[in-house]
Amino acid sequence: MALFQTALWRALATPAQTYDAPDHAEAGIRSFFYDGPLYKGKPTRVFAWMGLPAGATTHAKVPGIVLVHGGGGTAFAHWVKMWNQRGYAAIAMDTCGSIPEHAGKPRTRGKFSGPPGWGEYQTTLDPPSDQWTFHAVESILRAHTLLRSAPEVDQKRIGITGISWGGYLTSLVAGVDARFRFAMPVYGCGFIKDSPGLGLDKSDPDLAKKWSRLWDPNKYIGRSRMPILWVNGATDFAFTPPMWQASHDLGRGEKTLSFQPFLAHGHYQGEVPLELQPYADSHCFHRPPLGRCRWARMDGTRIVAQFSMPVPVVKAELSYTLDAKGPWPVRQWETREAAVPGRRGDMSAEMPAGAQAVFIYLTDNRGCVISTPWFDPSGAMAPS
Repeated sequence: MALFQTALWRALATPAQTYDAPDHAEAGIRSFFYDGPLYKGKPTRVFAWMGLPAGATTHAKVPGIVLVHGGGGTAFAHWVKMWNQRGYAAIAMDTCGSIPEHAGKPRTRGKFSGPPGWGEYQTTLDPPSDQWTFHAVESILRAHTLLRSAPEVDQKRIGITGISWGGYLTSLVAGVDARFRFAMPVYGCGFIKDSPGLGLDKSDPDLAKKWSRLWDPNKYIGRSRMPILWVNGATDFAFTPPMWQASHDLGRGEKTLSFQPFLAHGHYQGEVPLELQPYADSHCFHRPPLGRCRWARMDGTRIVAQFSMPVPVVKAELSYTLDAKGPWPVRQWETREAAVPGRRGDMSAEMPAGAQAVFIYLTDNRGCVISTPWFDPSGAMAPS
């Protein structure tokens, strides 16, 4: 935490110096570089897009959102514009020292690039401040400060969302930067050593232990008191149900689960879950929030639960897998209809015989999904 505390102090001290990027002109938003942390003793610059929604003024301040791309991604101009159209100021930065492709020009790395990203576990023996996670987190903190410095932005209404490795960073940052109003990690979470798709489990054990001690979000999420929406699919190749739920359990603020049986993994799919905008709007525009599972438990052969339901629920389903072994991403999930919760939000559903993992999810009249945690009726894989 001390490393990131230093990064946060730097971000709080003053907005980073910015430099125009005229080769990446895009209608309606600004392209620029800003100063990042030193890398091997040399200065770095981070590329970003930033935009404001129509009508934003110093007298009509708007909320904001920080957008964190995932592995293989970069700062995406269209993502900024999507949130601008929703009424939010937005900033998207490249966390890996790259300059995005634009107008037919390929993605490049400039002379002021920091470390490349995503699972560079072999660099764990380097000084921590020269490693990717440190640079990515400080780049996010500085982007947040830049967004807050815009006179049209309401500093009390800024959230963060990230996709895959960006969700990993979002869940880590939620435990570092208490200035955020809310966080929405998509797919990404902590307990990376347990992932079957991210490679830390195949690294040298001593190196993996050190990496986890330095950079795993599970060391930071427990400090978070902000509301967090956790979005993931049951068959995700990188962030499995046990990893994801254990990460969710660590947060101290209000927690909302959107566990979906068949959510695909990708940048586009991670930008567009229907749950993201209503969740952000409820914190920034006082609009109806997502529902939320208040509590759930196994009771014999049934799951019993209580939900808050601010808008009508149109469908309730029980999702389960009978597969007892094998990697989580290849287990087969099935669904069966359940009774919609009653007026108080109470419901129960019978668990199928032989179910190895099971959860309830509800769909509201906006198409948004909320869920219980998942349960292991056998007790062999019980969530932490």
